[in-house]
Amino acid sequence: MSPLAKEWLAKGLADLATAEREIRARKNPNYDAVCFHSQQAVEKLLKAKLIVLRRDVPRSHDLAHLLAKVTDKEPLWEAWRIAMNELAAYAVEFRYPGESADRELAKRAVAIAKHACGEITLNLGR
Repeated sequence: MSPLAKEWLAKGLADLATAEREIRARKNPNYDAVCFHSQQAVEKLLKAKLIVLRRDVPRSHDLAHLLAKVTDKEPLWEAWRIAMNELAAYAVEFRYPGESADRELAKRAVAIAKHACGEITLNLGR
């Protein structure tokens, strides 16, 4: 794996670890941040996969778009599309005033991210 792909992978796994730590916080958990870091984790791991495939990495945060760029090689990942759209919405909706994530949504975001990141990490041979 190239150094750049390894860096994307490391940064994505760090985002996942941040989301997992924050969801367990006993005092003042930031569920909005949990959702954001969950989305970021998946985004970065999909970008690592794109690099491994020697494809351009778009400057996009759209998980469905990134997923579409790898499913020709990983067709089973197409089953993640609905979850990717859900996770992307959580990350955007809760970054600004007017909406806030609750514990249940944050738990869902982490679950989606853990599943996708686990599969991508295995696929990348790590």
